[in-house]
Amino acid sequence: MIVTLLTDFGTADSYVAEMKAVLLSRAPGVVLVDISHQAAPGDIRAGQYLLGRAWKHFPVGTVHLAIVDPGVGTARRAIAAERDGHRFVAPDNGLLSFLPPDGRFVSLPVPDSAAATFHGRDVFAPAAARLATGAALGDLGESITDPCSAPLPSPRHDHLAVIGEVVYVDRFGTLVSNIPADAMQPGARIRVEGSDAGSLRRTFRDVARGTLVAFVGSGGTVEIAVRDGSAARMLGVGVGAEVRA
Repeated sequence: MIVTLLTDFGTADSYVAEMKAVLLSRAPGVVLVDISHQAAPGDIRAGQYLLGRAWKHFPVGTVHLAIVDPGVGTARRAIAAERDGHRFVAPDNGLLSFLPPDGRFVSLPVPDSAAATFHGRDVFAPAAARLATGAALGDLGESITDPCSAPLPSPRHDHLAVIGEVVYVDRFGTLVSNIPADAMQPGARIRVEGSDAGSLRRTFRDVARGTLVAFVGSGGTVEIAVRDGSAARMLGVGVGAEVRA
C-alpha cells in the first residue's frame, strides 16, 4: 500500500518524521512517497494545486495524506474522502477542493489526547494508517455533505482574449497559470501583467538565455518561464498575476 504525504512542514524539524513514524508503526510495510513538504507555510492554495496535480498519477488504492493547516486546533473539521479508488485525509479547509463536493466525505473524530498544534501526527496520520491497512472510509467517521470548497480560480473570456491568472510559482520561478492549452486561439500571444511573453513555444531552449518563454507545461496549462532564470523575479509578480492569451 502507498501513502503519499504533502505538507508545509519543511524538513528542518522532526514533524514529517514523526508522522512517518506513526504510519510505519501502525501500517508496517507501507510505502511512503513524499509529494512535497515545501508548500509555503499556511498556503492552502499551493497545497491544493500540488496535490490536485499529483494524486491521479498514483495507483488506485493509494492513500493521500495532506497537511496544510493554519487552523489546526480550531473548530475546523478533520476529514477523509474517496474518489476513483483513491482515499484522502486532510483538514477541512479547502485543501481537497479539487474533489467533487458531492463525493464521499467523512468527518474524523479528534481524540482528547491529540496535541492541539499537531493533528498531522495525532489525527491525520492514524486515520491514513487505518485506510492503508484496509479500513473502509465509513469506518473512520460520520458522513458529511458540506466539505469546505475553495477551488482554484478558472479562466474567463472577454471576447478578445482568455484571461487567467498565476495559480502557482515553482522553485525555478516559473509562473504556472490556470489557462488550459485548448482554451487558446492558435498563434495567441501570452501576456503577464502587461509583459509580452510571445507566442507559445515547445520548451525553454526555443529562446535565448535570459528571455521570457511561454509554453504548455507538464500540468497541461500555460506556463511562463525565463530560460536559465526566474520569471517571477524578472517580472516581479507571483500568484494572482493576470495572464492573457
